[in-house]
Amino acid sequence: MIPATRNGLLLIGVLFHLVYLLSIFDIYFRSPLVHGMTPHKVPLKAPAKRLVLFVADGLRADKIFEPYHNMTTDTTDELAPFLLDKVRTQASWGVSHTRVPTESRPGHVAAIAGFYEDVSAVTKGWKMNPVEFDSVFNESRHTWSFGSPDILPMFAHGATDKDKVDTFMYPPEFEDFQGNGDRLDTWVFDEAERFFGRAKEPKSELYQMMHEDQIVFFFHLLGIDTNGHGFKPYSPEYLNNIRYVDRGVKHLVELFEGFYGNDGQTAYVFTADHGMNDRGAHGDGHPDNTRTPLIAWGAGVSRTVPVAKGQTAPGHDAFSAPWKLTEYERKDVNQADIAPLMASLVGIPLPLNSVGTLPLSYLNTTDEFRARAALVNSLQVLEQYRVKHDQKQQTEMFFKPYAPMHQPTNSPEHILARIRQSIDMRQYAQAEADCSTLISLCLEGLRYFQRYDWLLLRSIVSAGYLGWIMYSLLFIFKTYVLNVGANTTAKSYRSSNSKLLGILGALVFAGFAAMFYRQHSPAMYYAYVAFPAYFWTDIVQQLPLIQQIAASYAGLRVRWKPFAFALAYILVLEALVYAYFDRRVYSVAFALLAVVWPIAVSPKFRRRHTKLLVLWSVFCMLTSVFTLLPVERNDHLGLVMAGGVLITLSGFVAWYYSPKFVLPPPGMPAKQARDAIAFDRLFILVETLLVGIATVLGPLTSKATEASGHLPRPYQLACWLVLVVSTLLPLLHGSRLNQSARDQHFLYRLVTIYLAFATPFVLLTVSYESIFYFSYSIVLLLWLSIERALYFEYAEDQLLAPTEQTRLSSLLSPQTSASLSGTNASSVLRIGRKLNLSDMRTSIMFLFFVNVAFFGTGNVASLASFSIDSVYRLITVFDPFIMSALLLFKIFIPFFLVSAVFGVLNRSLELPPFSLFLFVLSTTDVMTVNFFFLVRDDGSWLDIGMSISHFCISGLFVLFTIVLFVLSHALVGRVLIPGSPKGSVIKGSKQK
Repeated sequence: MIPATRNGLLLIGVLFHLVYLLSIFDIYFRSPLVHGMTPHKVPLKAPAKRLVLFVADGLRADKIFEPYHNMTTDTTDELAPFLLDKVRTQASWGVSHTRVPTESRPGHVAAIAGFYEDVSAVTKGWKMNPVEFDSVFNESRHTWSFGSPDILPMFAHGATDKDKVDTFMYPPEFEDFQGNGDRLDTWVFDEAERFFGRAKEPKSELYQMMHEDQIVFFFHLLGIDTNGHGFKPYSPEYLNNIRYVDRGVKHLVELFEGFYGNDGQTAYVFTADHGMNDRGAHGDGHPDNTRTPLIAWGAGVSRTVPVAKGQTAPGHDAFSAPWKLTEYERKDVNQADIAPLMASLVGIPLPLNSVGTLPLSYLNTTDEFRARAALVNSLQVLEQYRVKHDQKQQTEMFFKPYAPMHQPTNSPEHILARIRQSIDMRQYAQAEADCSTLISLCLEGLRYFQRYDWLLLRSIVSAGYLGWIMYSLLFIFKTYVLNVGANTTAKSYRSSNSKLLGILGALVFAGFAAMFYRQHSPAMYYAYVAFPAYFWTDIVQQLPLIQQIAASYAGLRVRWKPFAFALAYILVLEALVYAYFDRRVYSVAFALLAVVWPIAVSPKFRRRHTKLLVLWSVFCMLTSVFTLLPVERNDHLGLVMAGGVLITLSGFVAWYYSPKFVLPPPGMPAKQARDAIAFDRLFILVETLLVGIATVLGPLTSKATEASGHLPRPYQLACWLVLVVSTLLPLLHGSRLNQSARDQHFLYRLVTIYLAFATPFVLLTVSYESIFYFSYSIVLLLWLSIERALYFEYAEDQLLAPTEQTRLSSLLSPQTSASLSGTNASSVLRIGRKLNLSDMRTSIMFLFFVNVAFFGTGNVASLASFSIDSVYRLITVFDPFIMSALLLFKIFIPFFLVSAVFGVLNRSLELPPFSLFLFVLSTTDVMTVNFFFLVRDDGSWLDIGMSISHFCISGLFVLFTIVLFVLSHALVGRVLIPGSPKGSVIKGSKQK
């Protein structure tokens, strides 16, 4: 059952990792939505007839509440004087704590519908609903919404009556990150003013609708988020946009009060969907992203009474201490709590899927209303628990109810009876306390059923990952270590009971499948159990092969070395796991490599390659600096140009020394050979000049954009032209995509790839990333050279070395390479040797450099690590597809380099194609298993978000490393590698 070819193993590996990447969403983050509940609303007159909701997209709590110190005038004032005046005189306020992912869609759903979407919903659609859900807008009599086309349609689409929610949206092209984002808010405020102008006619239908009760007005203000992305949340644009929103909200409140004659029947809520970190990004669980403001005032909302001067009101901590609001009680809520608050204020049923807890301290109503509102809240959550309980009971074969809800004194019926009795006896405080107890029990019960399948699914997924590791390692041992297939029939390494074992494996899968069918489990459950059933059945069938491996180990003279290498390999993998939490691990690793490797090699090697080792130490120390630098990168055009200049100079150096590694086609006449060499040298020069152009063009584009307030079209077209031309050059010259391309020296090919991708990388650089690209590329080339030299020294020691010199200078000389291309060249080194213990070092080095390729450019192990500032020289109008493609292209460029170098190294070490890569692929899931068990669905939002990010990034590394390695195989093309037999024209023929 183990595939006979590496391509079969790769295909299974891709399918396995794609399927198992989704496992955390089925285990940890299943959708909480259930249907079939009965709606509940407070049976008393509502305190407000209408609700006005303001959502300032991307607004951090600290930025609106803290005093702003103007460095220019050396004065301190408030960015939102109107809203802060409400805090001090009329409002209840606090911090609304959001959940991951801190994106616009989930944030709005939580605040308006009262539930937290499963994380995977972000990938299912931004503007429309992946699933139907209830919301405050849907329960209202009518809702008018103003703002972004990215947010408004999803609530209109989800309404039971499509005419219930009116949307007023600006065109999508308005969302340009380069201009000042407050123009988006200006459109909303102007449209609202026009709307009120149309509603002034008393006999109009709009006038009549606006004077009904249970109506909602929603204003989505995207300017702050747009300026945060474009200029960062500490920029004047972001801060001034807060001032502008404050003035706009004040004007709208005056419009409402004037239109309704100050009737005191309007409730106002001001909040945000998510915050923003200092890099101008959001999405993860960083506190800057999860802490948003909540200010509520008007009809039915309690006022905060200040405490005595010098005292601190409840709710404050070190976060709010600098805000100068400590005398006013800070009432924090979870974001989902806002939905039941809004529903209670206007007297509509709570959204059916809401899991929010009504913040009673925000209500300025009678004690009876508060108690009955709490009862409605508990009934609505209890409805969801009962539906979830009944669904599980009907489908589970061995159902276990949530025990605390089945205690005699804690049953829902018992608690509800106690609550109603307390209300009848006017013991409202006791009723509220019992409601809180019931809500907590119901939420814990819902959580219990959300986690119901955890033990089973986590066991299956663990068996799958461990099975994949064993399954692929057996293939590697069979194919690349023992060479079992060379002189052994296929049946000789399989158990004589293979058919019986195969039937048992099928029965195990069938048993699980029958259970899943009985339980109406999702289709993915079948896939989760299919892989471990397949892997472990095949492993058991391979017992003779395992016995042969054990016999080969028993025959070793030194048996401790394999254990020591394996242990060291696993320890390094665990260190890489820790590096996800602390990037400084890579700096320590580079420092150790700079010192330890030159010491660990033989004295003969040090004498022969002193300069090479010195360069290695210097550039390792230089590269170690980048993972110590802060990830919050400000735009620094000086660093951008410095990196571009270094890359350009390195290109000129490569052009100067190119006669040493530019080779003419074999057998070509002298004149044509000179022309071919001249063309190849010119190619290097052209690529170098393109890097120089990008070095100047990028900063010029940024300055022109800053001066004009938009991205000038000529600069934009020039940047696109340079990026596309430079990227296509290596594909059209020397890659496998060009069938007529001739064989090239490996160093020439690597130099052209390095320079070609340097141009788009410089264009997409905002800070020190281009300097990292230069340093990282040099380290990769030095790693390749040292590994080649070590291999030749090993060959010499084994009396297997070729006759030519093995110094780096000799290996790169055209005479050596040319001599190797003749038919009489001889070498006793074999293509396709077995893997040995020293190759484990090469594998772990490759894995190390793959991780450095990501973390070295200032990324962190977070899905919000990717700031879109990098694309502003090419596009500023919001386009998720193009922006994401450009951003991912920049992130992938260092992976192109390391994959190309690793491909050349694999050939240089005379290994079968993909052998080292398959070994890396087989073992990196040790890291993935770590992150799988570190995924959290509780604790702080930072912990939850980072745990999801770690697992996804680790799993995706395996997948796109496969893609990149295949791409590098095509990108490197046919290369000449000195030291290989018969000229080393490695054509990458298909291996079976």
